[in-house]
Amino acid sequence: MDKVPGSAHLNFTLGGLVILGGTAGFVRKGSKVSLAAGLTFGSLLLGSGLLICKDKEYDGHMLAAGTSGLMALGMGQRFISTQKFMPAGMVAFLGAACCAYNFNKATEWAPSKVE
Repeated sequence: MDKVPGSAHLNFTLGGLVILGGTAGFVRKGSKVSLAAGLTFGSLLLGSGLLICKDKEYDGHMLAAGTSGLMALGMGQRFISTQKFMPAGMVAFLGAACCAYNFNKATEWAPSKVE
């Protein structure tokens, strides 16, 4: 991997932050769910960045859009019920922003339907 495309940076960054956040939730509160979710969603976001680096831009952006969309929905529900911005509101906001960005990029890289 010589150069990382600019569109992969968001996914690598958010993936790393989600893994760190899930690990922090486990260390501070003993939450196995936080650890599992952080590792799962973070790994999927890191994987999407790798797909983008391997010239599979459409697949990478669609994976990231789906992953971050699910993250935004899950944490958005938690934010609504707890009214606590950290961590639920922050993760919901970042997930929604990442979902919108990656969906936009996926539409740019979508395979054309030539008949």
